[in-house]
Amino acid sequence: MPEDKGWEDPRSVNSPRRILSFSKNRKATVFFPDSDDRDSGFGVSGDQGPKTSEVYGFVGSITTVVATVLFMVWAYLPEHWLHSLGIVYYPSRYWALAAPAYVMMTIVLAVGFYIGLNFLATPPPTSSSMIYDEFTREPLRNGHPTDSDEQPIEPISDIPIDQINDLMFNPR
Repeated sequence: MPEDKGWEDPRSVNSPRRILSFSKNRKATVFFPDSDDRDSGFGVSGDQGPKTSEVYGFVGSITTVVATVLFMVWAYLPEHWLHSLGIVYYPSRYWALAAPAYVMMTIVLAVGFYIGLNFLATPPPTSSSMIYDEFTREPLRNGHPTDSDEQPIEPISDIPIDQINDLMFNPR
């Protein structure tokens, strides 16, 4: 009989419903790690503080927001308001339109240049290097297949272009 008590024990978790009821009945506990926990390897992990990528992301996002606000203030506030704020040294308003336009055109030209370089690096369709290159694997010619039950699996190879043309363009 005592071994059957395992099913009746509220701490034994056997179904999702019992898991939920068990977690609802638990009391909240607060854990304050001791210095002994760090030495034993339990409790607090050895990694203290944020990761460097998190710090760089946070600083980058804050810098972006501050730079955007400063740009908007400089671009849209009248000059006498800037002078009343004590800001007297700033670039010409010409750059409020010119700098974003230059950045956008630089991106468009870079993408166009990249596409053009890919076109220049691609051989013409009539080139034999479009069919054969240094990675081409010719199929092995071991003779005609026999009708035996055990035939080995052929190694990976490229299908010859004449066989592809025959399959695609010759009606059967």
